[in-house]
Amino acid sequence: MAKRTSPASKAAPTPEDAHTQRTFVAPELPYRPQDPPNYRPRIGLIGCGGITGQHLNAYRKANYDVAVLCDVERKNAVSRQEEFFPQANVVTDYHELLARDDIEVVDITTHPNVRPPLIEAALEAGKHVLSQKPFVLDLDVGQRLVDLAKAKNRLLAVNQNARWAPHFSYAREAYQTGLLGNLHGVHLSKRWDHRWVAGTPFEKIKHLILYDFAIHGFDFVNYLLADEKPLKVFATTTRTHDQNLLPALSATATIVYSHTQVTLSYDAATPYGQQESTYLAGSEGSVFSTGPHEREQTLRLYTKQGIAQPKLEGCWFPDGFHGAMGELLCAIAEGRQPTNNAAQNLTGLATCFAAVHSAETGEVVVPGEVRRMP
Repeated sequence: MAKRTSPASKAAPTPEDAHTQRTFVAPELPYRPQDPPNYRPRIGLIGCGGITGQHLNAYRKANYDVAVLCDVERKNAVSRQEEFFPQANVVTDYHELLARDDIEVVDITTHPNVRPPLIEAALEAGKHVLSQKPFVLDLDVGQRLVDLAKAKNRLLAVNQNARWAPHFSYAREAYQTGLLGNLHGVHLSKRWDHRWVAGTPFEKIKHLILYDFAIHGFDFVNYLLADEKPLKVFATTTRTHDQNLLPALSATATIVYSHTQVTLSYDAATPYGQQESTYLAGSEGSVFSTGPHEREQTLRLYTKQGIAQPKLEGCWFPDGFHGAMGELLCAIAEGRQPTNNAAQNLTGLATCFAAVHSAETGEVVVPGEVRRMP
């Protein structure tokens, strides 16, 4: 008869296992939108299309002074006036807005193909400018606008609003305050249904996901890794079996840095089981945030102390739009460049253009070599 053996005992936890089971109070980090304490300039808005409802809702909540609303279609501006800023003046000619000496800051929200001349005119008129994203379709045009802003001693910022989505913002602050050490991995993924664009101008954008949507991912990574230069990009896009829209609804991009691997993954035709996740892997700690969409995220911070789970306040919409304008206003008041300045934004845009070119050609592309949106 064979001798019975006792079942193997469970291995004792290692010190590494033990500290990952401990919890600690999440550090308080300045991830919420910020405003200058004693500066509320008069703001003019050029372009009153769909997305501006988010801009104006955020500005109203922040008690900003939006004084002029401009749109070539007067009814668009009147609609925004009635809903958000009844005291604002309505004009259809942007020159009339720019001629007003009391307007210090201009938010330009038009489509990118018509935006550069408006930015140029605003800078020439001595206004500080917040440009809607994506900033430009041509990197050389973008650089000329950056140079013009410098020459005019004006600030030019880009409305990369995802930076102030609570989970992105807390993750960024955790890294920048040294809690994660050196980053060696940044991985963003999103599975959602973007087919709502049917019947809108967005369905005509061939690379809608990599260009118009993933620009948030490219910008977030560029801002995190501002001290590193992206070396190469490889991207792919795939049309789903039953899609009727022009743009491919699945896309991935891999970005290689000297010491950091980055992946972006998007599945934009996912009606069920929608999920968004963000992972920052560092030498001293990591951040993992996940949830069914960007408005509902559970974030955990992992360090040698254990696990912390901050209770995040706010929401990407409208906080992202508040944060983008608030950062510009803080920079004006403090006499510095905003962190969302246009010069810094060009690197993320160059990575985006490289990814689109890679998806078109199947080639590995060096950011900066592709100067225009393919």
